[in-house]
Amino acid sequence: MRTPMHTESEGAHDLRHHGDSEVRDDGAGLIDLAVNVRSDTPPAWLRERIAESLTGLAAYPDGRAARAAVAARHGLPADRVLLTAGAAEAFVLLARALKVRRPVVVHPQFTEPEAALRDAGHTVDRVLLRAADGFRLDPAVVPEDADLVVIGNPTNPTSVLHPAATIAELARPGRTLVIDEAFMDAVPGEREALAGRTDVPGLVVLRSLTKTWGLAGLRIGYVLAAPETIAELERAQPLWPVSTPALAAAEACVSDRALAEAAYAAGRIAADRAHLVAGLKEFAPDGLLVAEPAEGPFVLVRLPRAAAVRRHLRTLGFAVRRGDTFPGLDEEWLRLAVRDRATVNGFLQALDRAMTLADR
Repeated sequence: MRTPMHTESEGAHDLRHHGDSEVRDDGAGLIDLAVNVRSDTPPAWLRERIAESLTGLAAYPDGRAARAAVAARHGLPADRVLLTAGAAEAFVLLARALKVRRPVVVHPQFTEPEAALRDAGHTVDRVLLRAADGFRLDPAVVPEDADLVVIGNPTNPTSVLHPAATIAELARPGRTLVIDEAFMDAVPGEREALAGRTDVPGLVVLRSLTKTWGLAGLRIGYVLAAPETIAELERAQPLWPVSTPALAAAEACVSDRALAEAAYAAGRIAADRAHLVAGLKEFAPDGLLVAEPAEGPFVLVRLPRAAAVRRHLRTLGFAVRRGDTFPGLDEEWLRLAVRDRATVNGFLQALDRAMTLADR
């Protein structure tokens, strides 16, 4: 598999479009399969921990305890950890702080890394993985002279989980290798994770605590990297970038209790995803294709007249994520968040109706 690299202009895709756009304003009352945040979160115990932190709002945030807790969770020293206001802030810091000549983003994937690089004045090259290859990574397609490479694992929106060994092949002296593991804690056993590894040169791993724990409105994530890289990124941060409630959440979400709950949720997501995929395959005679194997808390599908189907789904009460804003995809693709079986069953009935309406 030697897919040539393609370079596209930013204007070809709306890099700033995200799933939350589907459930704002007139979409606020829809059943949400557009946003990849675990449903029924945050849990009550986590809300209580965050609420307890509000008594300390008069003091400036002190991130030392949360930073140490995150470091311990990954078996790292604290100087290899940087807490951020969600993974999105980390992409901005990387774009602004690191001196790079040729950044490359492997697509389809979360578009914010490329948007942040372009906003910082960089010219970004794209490696487009192909549906015909199952959106799998071949390290040989990444240009040898790329000094910054960004890839998601598991990748949003394809739900592909790349082998850690394959990703590690991208490491080179003088290259920064950024792995977005925002959804890795939704993978049972976090297999193929690179978080905690110190033997891969130039490795930078980003994690988010907003997806599994339903904290998108609080903004908390972190970076794992070599101490010198962490120091560069920290210099680019404003003072006190992570709020006291977010720090409390970070510490709570890496506790033994939280890790056990996340592991249980990952198993449940896998079972619910299998149910969703099985239901979607019933539409194969109608031209629907599921990108497999799906390993994240979402599924990518291609179907005829997807844009019309999406519009009809909205009238039937369901929001799904359009795929054409992701480089490498077009308007035939939709991303579906994994939900519980009852919600999925209702969605599949609506999908049947929406596809019928789109055929008229």
